[in-house]
Amino acid sequence: MNNQKLKTVARNRRKTGIRKKVFGSAEKPRLTVYRSSKHTYVQLVNDFDGKTLLSASTVQEKIAKGGNIEAAKTVGSKIAEKAKAAGFENVAFDRNGFKYHGRVKALADAAREGGLKF
Repeated sequence: MNNQKLKTVARNRRKTGIRKKVFGSAEKPRLTVYRSSKHTYVQLVNDFDGKTLLSASTVQEKIAKGGNIEAAKTVGSKIAEKAKAAGFENVAFDRNGFKYHGRVKALADAAREGGLKF
């Protein structure tokens, strides 16, 4: 197996463990993060209905270099702004199997500064 395949398998194992514990509802949606090499995406999900309530990404914000920490901070503050406008204050944070550092941590910190509680 090549190195990329091993990384994907390890991330999926972490993701499964996290998803056993983290669940989003209408009152407290799940804030899920996905990062690719070029962009960062975040969604608020109601798992009871299986619906995405809100989303933000570096693609939507038209950030040229979306794969860096500054872009992740922008996306984190944008999702916090949208969530507060929609009436959500408490969320369940789902790092989606990614390690909590770098872009994921920057996004989470920016969302907290924007007023989200998790």
